[in-house]
Amino acid sequence: MAEMKGKSRDEIIREDVKTLHGLGYAQQLFREMGRFSNFAISFSIISILTGAIILFGYGLKFAGPIINTVGWPLVSLFTLAIAASMAEIASAYPTAGGLYYWAHRLGGKTWAWVTAWLNMLGQITITAGINMAAAIYLTGMFVFLFNIPGDATVPILGAVNGWNFWLFVMAIIMIPQVLINVMGIKLTTRLSDFSVYWHIGGVVVIALLLTTFGKYHNSLAFMFSTVQTVLPADVSSTFAIGPLTVDSIMLKIIPGLGGLYGAGIFAFAFVLALLQAQWTYTGYDASAHMAEETYLARMNSAWGVFLSVAVSAVVGYVVLLALTNSIPPDKIAETANAPYAVLFIAQNALAPFFANVIAVIIGVAMWLCGLSSITSMARMWFAFARDEGMPGSGYLKRVSHRWRTPANAIVVTSILAWLITVYSAGFSVIVSMSTTALYLAYAIPVYLNWRNKRKGQGEFTTKETAPWSLGKWGPVLNVICFLWVAFITILFSIPPNELAGWTMITLAVLLVLYWQVSERRRFTGPRKVTEEELAAIEKEFAI
Repeated sequence: MAEMKGKSRDEIIREDVKTLHGLGYAQQLFREMGRFSNFAISFSIISILTGAIILFGYGLKFAGPIINTVGWPLVSLFTLAIAASMAEIASAYPTAGGLYYWAHRLGGKTWAWVTAWLNMLGQITITAGINMAAAIYLTGMFVFLFNIPGDATVPILGAVNGWNFWLFVMAIIMIPQVLINVMGIKLTTRLSDFSVYWHIGGVVVIALLLTTFGKYHNSLAFMFSTVQTVLPADVSSTFAIGPLTVDSIMLKIIPGLGGLYGAGIFAFAFVLALLQAQWTYTGYDASAHMAEETYLARMNSAWGVFLSVAVSAVVGYVVLLALTNSIPPDKIAETANAPYAVLFIAQNALAPFFANVIAVIIGVAMWLCGLSSITSMARMWFAFARDEGMPGSGYLKRVSHRWRTPANAIVVTSILAWLITVYSAGFSVIVSMSTTALYLAYAIPVYLNWRNKRKGQGEFTTKETAPWSLGKWGPVLNVICFLWVAFITILFSIPPNELAGWTMITLAVLLVLYWQVSERRRFTGPRKVTEEELAAIEKEFAI
């Protein structure tokens, strides 16, 4: 922004606070983040060393190596259209809980309320998925490093490679993440910044080790091969709810669906396998949620949203190609069905020391990813509670005077993330729920902005209101955004992730009832606040 050139950091922050006041909020949180730190928080949550790694076997068993060589760039292109559409709106409305606030300004309180609940569910489930991924992976890493038998058991918790033990590990790794988040944005920011270097440096090290010292270097034909070790029909007949196994309901009630699964169509298996890439690309709305803690927020938050996806697309492709190139060519099925597919590749392709290095790099990256996810999740819940949008708002909106963080929201949402993992009983179900909920929340304000711009009514982004502008490309990218979201919403709600679909349907019904019975009359959206009220709030925090 040209008008910001030559201004000091303090002057820029004063402009940011003035902008925030114009949106109706006081500056309660520390504004410590610059462009890199804002980008870092989203890049860390995307974490190509979490989603792409933990779901490596998931994609491989449905489609084979082609899911990495073709599937990843395909999903990357569609996700860039979504990120660009979101970044433009973030530039116009730089506030915490961004998606909810955007939807309110662009479509009114009903759209805002729906967006908020989808975003909150998505934030909870993505944190659950990330930290369960870390628990699964770290368990595998220690089993791998210390030669613990795969069928080892622990008293009360059961099998080391079982869901109950993973839940225990997940709780253990989340405790320091919660404490660090509570104790201030400065420490969280430093760790998020470090996470960028760790992820990029880690990918370089992994790629060099596998390329230079790896035993296997596969042909180009192998990289584009279609090898199916699991068919959609093999995993579609039942789904689990906690300890219960339930016969598929969708296959019985949706005409032709059972036939689709039984037909053995490769294209269908291929798109189901795209969950690997699409779930990896979640959480980049964090840059918008951190806007109130970012200086020059109109530009830096927008760039954070977009660049986190763009950089992840390149870095993620590098690591996926390196791993695919190192799959033992005669062990594709073993790799795909291994409890820890990437560790299986490292163990077979490298000397033990180098394999251990890769294991540690990925384990640390996953923990850092979970740390950043809690940061973003808590800001979204805090922002909605600040506008009295949910039960318990009075408690969740409190900001710690000592640490200047939404401490209550951090603790409560972290507990909820663990509890929803208990309910889901399957990793792909968690990631399907988070992907569906988050992308619906992403698409709603994009659709509203496109709709208003097309009709020339209401608020919408312009070059004047959104300095990070897509210009004439905006409407085209917007349409790509919400069409792709509609497609993946259906795709990731059917078997083998049927529980995610029924959960979203049940949630929709409950939200409609809750809205009609209570919130339609009670909820007003962001409150109009005078400068005197804002000054009183900021005085309380000695600003």
